[in-house]
Amino acid sequence: MPAKPYNKQVDENNILLLRDILSELPQYATIAFRGIENTTSTRTRLGYARDIKTFYEYLCENNPFFRDKTPLDITTEDLSRLEAEDIEEFLHAMKLYTKNGRTYTNGEQALKRKLSALRVFFAYLYKNDRISSNAAEKVDMPKIHDKKIIRMEPNEVADFLDNVEYGSGLTERQKKYHEKNKVRDLALLSLMLSTGMRVSECVGIDIRDVDFDNMRIKIVRKGGKEAYVYFSDEASEALLEYLDERKKLIPEKGHEDALFLSGQLKRISVRSVENIVKKYSLTSVPLKHITPHKLRSTFGTELYRATDDIYLVADVLGHSDVNTTRKHYTDMDEDRKRRFRNEVQLREKRTIKP
Repeated sequence: MPAKPYNKQVDENNILLLRDILSELPQYATIAFRGIENTTSTRTRLGYARDIKTFYEYLCENNPFFRDKTPLDITTEDLSRLEAEDIEEFLHAMKLYTKNGRTYTNGEQALKRKLSALRVFFAYLYKNDRISSNAAEKVDMPKIHDKKIIRMEPNEVADFLDNVEYGSGLTERQKKYHEKNKVRDLALLSLMLSTGMRVSECVGIDIRDVDFDNMRIKIVRKGGKEAYVYFSDEASEALLEYLDERKKLIPEKGHEDALFLSGQLKRISVRSVENIVKKYSLTSVPLKHITPHKLRSTFGTELYRATDDIYLVADVLGHSDVNTTRKHYTDMDEDRKRRFRNEVQLREKRTIKP
């Protein structure tokens, strides 16, 4: 029996995790999450559920009205009594809090996600007449301050890939693993840098998804949509070398189709790729915090520089809204304006006679 597609395995795992969380919440929460099933991904619902559970735990621990309750005891009538201030207090507390002896912090984006979860949850309950008042809709979204986009410059990309190939700057312990994994790592990172694919899309690639005739790979985008990304000749060379090694490996059961394998001969995980990027970037680009997403930003930057086509960049990166892409590359617009400053000619150049 062939192994299940990676994205289906992820969905099934997310559903099981979601059920565990919902078992600790009242029954109406399960009904609400069933109600949003057709408009959200399993990953989104799992994130929402975690945030809702955190909110319920906060109420029971900090709100005087809920002091003697557990999350399972909170009724829809209780939710109807909440005011915007209760949710604002929760968001403020989430900026910095301690749980089980460990300190947690949440920035603007994390707080926005938590409020989004509450808004969706309360909106469903209100729309279906389970609560009489919707406090979440009265709370303003946290203002998101734009951050400087971190990306690698072309010389830094070259140093990074040299580090991947030759292991420069690695510790003696890292070098032992490097010799074993350098062909895989070079193929994986060259592919990410030449396509701009997300790390989750990369780890989900099966061998049969790679099409060398058309120099493309089939991936599954966020939301489950299939798409093709096209890789460079340089990435092709690295992939072919890795596939020669891959043929000699005997994967663990259920991981036979995976393109990239871990040291345990299982499909490589997102966390493993994050660690791989961190390892090589610490010595090659020490002044920048490079993550798999920064590889994506690096690719998008170079594609935009080469084409000046924001719509093409949005399409290749899989952004559903071009404004999302434009927001990430606004800092490059000054460079573009400068390059094209002489494109509009006011008068024909004439030779002035003495």
